[in-house]
Amino acid sequence: MEIRRILWPTDFSQNAAAALPLVTQLSQKFGAEIHILYVMKDYPAFGAHYGQFDPEEWKKMQEWEKQTAEGRLTEICDKFLNECPLYIRHIAVGEPAKEILRLIEQEKIDLVVMANRGSEGHFNFGSVAERVLKCTTVPVVMIPV
Repeated sequence: MEIRRILWPTDFSQNAAAALPLVTQLSQKFGAEIHILYVMKDYPAFGAHYGQFDPEEWKKMQEWEKQTAEGRLTEICDKFLNECPLYIRHIAVGEPAKEILRLIEQEKIDLVVMANRGSEGHFNFGSVAERVLKCTTVPVVMIPV
């Protein structure tokens, strides 16, 4: 198996960070690109449950989250990934598992390395991790947290 592209999905939690050492080791060993994905929530999709959103407020909220995410991704790349051959940052909006699966196809990812649950995970195995594992066609390494 040739590993040229590794995907590391992150929600910026300590759980997600637990996967980073393996991601960097594999990247260095195989000379692989690291694709880092952060998925922003699609707040208007929650509108029916939480009331109506003012479109201007939603845009401000989304822009703030995007700027914050870009800053966090830059910080992670500069601090932890500068020894890796290549890292590519991605920010998507939507449901995390769907966006992870979409990026796997789009970027022709060879391996996914992720924590078995994210920041909102209350069980030993998160729903995003479970959906990715069940629906992907590429190997997934789950880091227990």
